[in-house]
Amino acid sequence: MTHKIATREEWQTARAVLLEREKEHTRTGDELAQQLRSLPWVRVEKEYTLQTVDGPKTLAELFDGRSQLMIYHFMFGPSYQAGDPVNSSIADTFDGLIAHLQARHVTLIAVSGAPIEKLQAYSERMGWKFTWASSYDSDFNTDVGFSSSLHLGGDPQASGSSRRATRSRQFSTSCRRSPSATPRTPAQTSTAT
Repeated sequence: MTHKIATREEWQTARAVLLEREKEHTRTGDELAQQLRSLPWVRVEKEYTLQTVDGPKTLAELFDGRSQLMIYHFMFGPSYQAGDPVNSSIADTFDGLIAHLQARHVTLIAVSGAPIEKLQAYSERMGWKFTWASSYDSDFNTDVGFSSSLHLGGDPQASGSSRRATRSRQFSTSCRRSPSATPRTPAQTSTAT
């Protein structure tokens, strides 16, 4: 690619035109994100059990006492020798996010289809501390994978006014328990913002 050599004024004019397109792109992205957050919820009626380093845990147990569970569907299948590079790069940020999410009553975990031993070995290699569960020998990914929002028990309209945590392109699953399913305890005092 060759670049045209221009004057400062020509560059500023071209930059102003591009800036308008960038602003429109941002507005469109914001609108799509709002539409994603507004998608209907799906009630989870089945008991899913996932494998963790602490043993098998039901989906309800993975909430870890919080009202919301955000699941990142990490691309790491049974035949993989390492995690997907893009997913690994994203996961590098998880440990720093956990305190901020917990202050908002959200538990963050990752779920992958590889056996827990493979996930644990890769997690140790990468130095990660977040909870990573295995859906190996489970139909969790088939039933739930890549849906945007789930609701466990009770009336979804009674779940409070806090926002659901979701990710763009539906690469995560956000679960919320109704107050009738899990009593919400006051959040601990935290410096996380």
